[in-house]
This record gives sequence, structure tokens and C-alpha cells, in this order.
Amino acid sequence: MAAQTLRPVSLSKEGDNRLVIEWNDGHRSVLAWAHIRKNCPCAGCREERNQPVNPLRILKPNEIGPLKPVSFTPIGHYAYKIVWSDGHDSGLFTLEHLRALCQCPDCVGNSK
Repeated sequence: MAAQTLRPVSLSKEGDNRLVIEWNDGHRSVLAWAHIRKNCPCAGCREERNQPVNPLRILKPNEIGPLKPVSFTPIGHYAYKIVWSDGHDSGLFTLEHLRALCQCPDCVGNSK
């Protein structure tokens, strides 16, 4: 029997800072928006994460406030494009990537 294709059944906000995804396998993912943004899969963000932290970096005005999604658009049946309040919009968050970022107690316990 072939493995079931991972797909979300529902997406909702939990307060102002969390995304909840109910998956077709019954799992419920809870993700902080800041955690999702911090793990953006685009090439620029991946490169930035591999650089040493610059303590003298000056923040841009749009980086000062809390990060929030401005839009959350499905791309086919495999990913979502998120436009962030800081203007960033180049990362495609695949369903597998979003599932791997899950911060629910079961997933956090399994990653240790």
C-alpha cells in the first residue's frame, strides 16, 4: 500500500502568534509565526543563518515590530508562500517543511 500524501485538512490562527495545522493523518501542528519565519527555507535566509551574528547590525524600521504574516497563499498542493510584515516573501514553505517545524509536545519530545 502506498504511503498517504501529507496534506493539511485545516489551517487556523491561535491568538496572534501561532499557526495551527490539522493534518490528514490526524496530527495537529502548532507553530509560532516567529519560528516559521526564523526557519525560512529561501536561499537568502539559509545563507544568513550560516553567517556569524553581527552584534553591530542596525535594524530596519520594518524589522522592529513583531513579525506577522501578511498573506498565506497555497502554491499547488505542495507548499505555501508567506508574505511577512517585514516585506520578506521569497520562501516557499513545503508541507513537509511545515510539518518538520511542528512545536507540539509530541514533536518537540521526539526531536531530543
